[in-house]
Amino acid sequence: MEENRANKRLLITGGAGFIGSHVVRRFVNRYPSYHIYNVDALTYAGNLENLRDIETAPNYTFLKGNIADESFIRKIFKEYRFDGVVHLAAESHVDRSIADPLVFVRTNILGTVNLLNAAVDLWKADAHNKRFYHISTDEVYGSLGAQGLFSEVSPYRPNSPYSASKASADHFVRAYGETYGLPFVLSNCSNNYGPNQFPEKLIPLLIHNIIERIALPVYGDGDYTRDWLFVEDHAQAIDLIFHEGKNQETYNVGGCNEWKNIDLVKLLCRLMDKRLNRPEHTSEQLITFVKDRPGHDRRYAIDSGKINNELGWKPSVTFEQGLERTIDWYLANGEWLKNVTTGDYQKYYEDMYS
Repeated sequence: MEENRANKRLLITGGAGFIGSHVVRRFVNRYPSYHIYNVDALTYAGNLENLRDIETAPNYTFLKGNIADESFIRKIFKEYRFDGVVHLAAESHVDRSIADPLVFVRTNILGTVNLLNAAVDLWKADAHNKRFYHISTDEVYGSLGAQGLFSEVSPYRPNSPYSASKASADHFVRAYGETYGLPFVLSNCSNNYGPNQFPEKLIPLLIHNIIERIALPVYGDGDYTRDWLFVEDHAQAIDLIFHEGKNQETYNVGGCNEWKNIDLVKLLCRLMDKRLNRPEHTSEQLITFVKDRPGHDRRYAIDSGKINNELGWKPSVTFEQGLERTIDWYLANGEWLKNVTTGDYQKYYEDMYS
C-alpha cells in the first residue's frame, strides 16, 4: 500500500467513535488526495461532534449505516468502489457484552463478515494495491500471569463475550486471506485512552465522576493490570500499518505503560485535585470498591517489538504525559462531556444530517 497513494477511496468504519475519529481526522488531513468515507451507525458511543473540524473537508464524506446491514454494505461498496478498508467499527465494552452478547455477535462478527464479502467481491478481478485492515484487541489473548507479554503468535484464549467476538472476527479475516486471497493486515492493541472517549471507559468515567464529586468505582481488589496506549499514538500506528505493513501480517500495538487499576485511579485523583485546586487526597476519598465482573482478566501486556523493528513505530508520550493531556482536554471541553452524558450529541446529528 506504500505505492500509488494518490486518488484512493478509503472506507473507515466506526469513524465517529473514539479511536475512529482520531484515525479519520489523521487520514483526511494527511492524505488530501484520498477520499475518506466514514461509515458509522451512530449508536450511543458514535458522536459526530468528534469530527466538527473536518466535516466540511472536500475529501471527506459521512455515511450513516450499520455494518451488520448486509444490503447497506453491498450498496456502498458498489457505489463508491473502495480501494481500502480500515475496519474499526465494533461493540467494545466488556460489561455490555456480558449483559447482551448477541449485539456483539451481530456487529463484531456478522458485520465484519459483511465487509469481508463485499471487499472480496469488489476486488476479485484486481486486488492489486488494495487492502483490508482489521483493528482488534489484546483481549483475544486472554489473561497473562505476573510475567510475560503478548506477542503476535500468542494463542487465543478469549474470556468474555466481547473478546470472543473479536477473536472470531480476527479468524474470519485471516481465513478470507487464505481462502479468497484477500490482501489484509491485522493489529491487536492494548487499552486506548485520550480525548473524545465515551465515559463508560475507565479514564473518562473517573474524570467525569471526580468533576461531579461522585463515587469512583474500582472492580475487585483494584490489582488488575493493563497496558495503556495514547489514542493519537495508536492512530499513527494504524497509519503506518495500513501504508507500510506487509500483507497477511499481524502487528501488536502497545503503549509500554503497565498500570494496576488502583494505582492509575490514585494518580488520576492526584492530577485532578491539582487541576481543580482541591486539597490533596480529596478525590481519593471517592474511591469505591465494587463487586468484580465475571471473567475479569488479571493482566494484559503487549510486546510491540515487531511494529517497532519493522515499521519504526513507538509511543511518543509516557502514560503520565498522555494522561495530563487527556485531563486537560476533558476540562477544556466540558460541553462535550455534558452532551455525551446527557445524549445531546445525538441532536447534533439530527440538526446536521436529517
